[in-house]
Amino acid sequence: MGVVKLSDYQRPSVEAVERRVAQLEDGFTRLANELLDATMASGLSETELCIVIAVWRKTYGFSKKMDWISNEQLEEMIGKHHTHCSTAKNLLIRKKVLLQEGRKIGMNTNVSEWETKNNGFCKTLAKPAKKTLAEVANEPSQKLLTTKDNIQKKKENTPNPLTGVGAQQVKPERRKPTRIDYGACMSAYNEIVGDKLPHAVELSDERKRKMKTLVTSLATPTAEGFRAYVNAFMQQARPFHFGDNDREWVATLDYLLQRKTLTKVREGTL
Repeated sequence: MGVVKLSDYQRPSVEAVERRVAQLEDGFTRLANELLDATMASGLSETELCIVIAVWRKTYGFSKKMDWISNEQLEEMIGKHHTHCSTAKNLLIRKKVLLQEGRKIGMNTNVSEWETKNNGFCKTLAKPAKKTLAEVANEPSQKLLTTKDNIQKKKENTPNPLTGVGAQQVKPERRKPTRIDYGACMSAYNEIVGDKLPHAVELSDERKRKMKTLVTSLATPTAEGFRAYVNAFMQQARPFHFGDNDREWVATLDYLLQRKTLTKVREGTL
């Protein structure tokens, strides 16, 4: 049996871990409170917020208004893939949160121009109700008819034995079928999504059926109403809808034609 020496057992090396404490003396970034308040209320996605903060760091952190920041730099700063950084950056430019001059980007300090939640760009498409429940409850109740009134009314509305129509009866108007301009709806979709989402090229019978169901449920059941819906979707869409996900899934026309998508856009929960 061999002899085991104490020296054979070495203590595991313990590397010193340096504590990192944020200090103003090490540098700071000046930021207007109004810009910070607007960003907090903007409803931006996680990736978009990270991009905004990264832009602050690379511009205001070096006393600049604009600077060229590559997607690879953003990837290193926020720890997200550079394609996701590019998508979020382009969305911020489209929402007018960021400004672009050539290859340089910077913050748009005119927060009233931002097309985000804090400026009301995520309101629902549904028309507000004209009367609240309280107003309806406070309306005077309908006057009850007496037995005599009921008899008189019944007598007046007795159908004519020849025509079969009562004196006060009016034939209901025949409801005209809603005509949907499917081509105009598809063109509006392709125009609005631009190069952000795949274009639709075919109007199958199934797509027409789904499009008719959705358009007829809009407040304005026309191609213009559908255009407004697509615009609202693009304003509320998150990077997830543009491919910023593990499945590399992107929203398509078929996704917008789903009833649940319309409901989410109306409620601002996309």
